[in-house]
Amino acid sequence: MDITHLLEKSMQDHDHLCPRQILGVRIGLAGMTALGFGAPPAKKELLVISETDGCFVDGVTAATGCTVGHRTLRVEDYGKVAAVFVDTTTGRAVRVAPRLDIRERACTFVPEESRHYFAQMQAYQSMPDEAMLVVQEVVLNTPVEKIASRPGVRVNCDVCGEEIMNEREIQEDGLTICRACAGGGYYQTALSRVPMALFLSRVKQGTLSQ
Repeated sequence: MDITHLLEKSMQDHDHLCPRQILGVRIGLAGMTALGFGAPPAKKELLVISETDGCFVDGVTAATGCTVGHRTLRVEDYGKVAAVFVDTTTGRAVRVAPRLDIRERACTFVPEESRHYFAQMQAYQSMPDEAMLVVQEVVLNTPVEKIASRPGVRVNCDVCGEEIMNEREIQEDGLTICRACAGGGYYQTALSRVPMALFLSRVKQGTLSQ
């Protein structure tokens, strides 16, 4: 299997090639194969959920054609070099990850290379899938239909007034609230420090500024 063109594609935003990019390409190809896709499918038939960001994702994108911009790639940052591949038509999902001893296997596969980094660079390009990867069936905790949402669905948050797309709002005490205002955001504002029950009460009463 010659993956040179995919590695070159994954390098477009980098000035080098690294083992994680190669793993991204190999894992991307293995995920598609496990779901029966011989090539990157069209029409959003494949959803990829990567468990880390960085170079690994560039490799996955090069192999699958899935991107954040097309809403066919998501990142759930667990800090793991692994990804879940979902057939959006059937809902079938598989998780592909490196074997726990993949670095040791790489050194054994290329015994003439004593430098571990370069042994990985060489081995990851040619090792058989079964020697380097683990593929397992998984079930998503959130149905793929809910992850993908429906096109054109928009509401406004009753607290901050900002628009919420893709059915990511939360319903609480009769209000439509964005995740940030509901206390599940990745940042805080001064208003976020007000206890949520008191905050919602003020919103309902129209006394938020008092």
